[in-house]
Amino acid sequence: MSIPPEIEAQILRYHHVEKWTVGTIAKQLRVHHSTVSRVLIQAGLPRIMQHPRSSGLDPFLPFIHQTLQQFPTLTASRLYGMVRGSR
Repeated sequence: MSIPPEIEAQILRYHHVEKWTVGTIAKQLRVHHSTVSRVLIQAGLPRIMQHPRSSGLDPFLPFIHQTLQQFPTLTASRLYGMVRGSR
């Protein structure tokens, strides 16, 4: 499905001139964010890669993995209690 050239021009203008993000452009023009991304990629712009966010669980993952190797049938609620107790 293609979009009208006027919408493509607005997407490029909002991105280059207004410095809007993909989500803001999509919301303003009432198009899907993947449509905005596709137009920007077709215009020769590099993909914007999002870095994975860190989780509050990350510091406890080694403990959780080690515990589950020793006790594979341990429930999540019990693991949670063990993690809370290790703080």
